[in-house]
Amino acid sequence: MVRTYLALVILGLSAFAQAANDPGWAQLSEADRQVLAPLGSEWDSLRPWQREKMLNIAHDYPKMTTEQKQRVQQRLENWSRMTPYERENIRKEYQQFKALSPARQEALRHTWQEYSKLSESERHKLLMDAEPPEYDLGN
Repeated sequence: MVRTYLALVILGLSAFAQAANDPGWAQLSEADRQVLAPLGSEWDSLRPWQREKMLNIAHDYPKMTTEQKQRVQQRLENWSRMTPYERENIRKEYQQFKALSPARQEALRHTWQEYSKLSESERHKLLMDAEPPEYDLGN
């Protein structure tokens, strides 16, 4: 009987500690809710590690420059509009990027910056001039 009672108390404390480390939307501070507003409707369905990651961003937010804050807000808004499938693909691409050598990462960043400077018509021309990918159709 005492063991059962102790087990229940430990389970209760464990659940309380988990809830404190993984707060629901209503338990977030007003400042955190303001930063994470794009994720408000889905916050309670995020995995604990995702919430922790987002809370770290929210806690660092006051120390960010205006440009960094704008970038965070844009990325949160974009993320909130993605489907789970799109999010998973983005995660995979990020993991592949992180697996590259630092030199290759820097080269890709440079290429992206140059591409970003192009006008819409120049981007379209690049797309049209590109070689189509080869597919192995098993023939």
